[in-house]
Amino acid sequence: MGQHCVDCVKQAERTTRRPVTVAGAPLRSKPVLVPGLIAVNVLIYVFTAVQAGSAAANSSAPLFQAWWLMPAQVAGDQWWRVFTSAFLHFGLIHLLINMIALWVVGRDLELLLGRLRFAAVYLLSLLGGSMFVFLFDAPFTRTAGASAALYGLFGGLAVAAWRLKLNIRPILLVIGLNVVLTITIPNISLLGHLGGLVLGALSTAALLYAPAARRNRWQAGGLAAVFLVIVAAMLTRDAMLGGTVCDVLQGRQFCVRTN
Repeated sequence: MGQHCVDCVKQAERTTRRPVTVAGAPLRSKPVLVPGLIAVNVLIYVFTAVQAGSAAANSSAPLFQAWWLMPAQVAGDQWWRVFTSAFLHFGLIHLLINMIALWVVGRDLELLLGRLRFAAVYLLSLLGGSMFVFLFDAPFTRTAGASAALYGLFGGLAVAAWRLKLNIRPILLVIGLNVVLTITIPNISLLGHLGGLVLGALSTAALLYAPAARRNRWQAGGLAAVFLVIVAAMLTRDAMLGGTVCDVLQGRQFCVRTN
């Protein structure tokens, strides 16, 4: 029986083009980042619940208060809040709803985009939600949750369906329903959701519509451009505040120094 030259087989493996997705990601059967993100969110929730001594009132935990998103505190150079707030949840129901949505929506998108690209879309979506809150929300509004990143995944899934010429109406229906719920249910950040949706769609478009030639460079450039827009918008807003944040409480305006 014939035998294969080991070196020949290795050379053939190096020269054979492996199948990739439309985003340029290698084909995989199981997501890794989505289960990891769910685990991180659950662990942080458990920690805040233990710290607060309450599963429902976990927002009273010191870690929760140090990580939530409040525009006035971000203007006071507490920039970490634009990132950390996306891993907090107000109670168990808030956590469960978001983690179920992350599992349902995130699995297919991670397999389509690949792990690194999916992580970039998730990050830019959550930062986009924080950007909208920082730019347009009341200075002393508290915001927390993975919803901005999830809306970014919704937007990314819609772009992917359009790119693959699939029926986009079911996805648009889900997005529309979620927007209606955001508007009608109190204490939900519409601005955070819209920011995540827009930035998630833009980030995914930068990945899926990049030219095949030098795809990685085009994708990296597109994502970098989105990130620079977010940074520039936040720094501009911070400069406009000038170290002073004002708000209206019980019909009276008051201002505080942030630095």
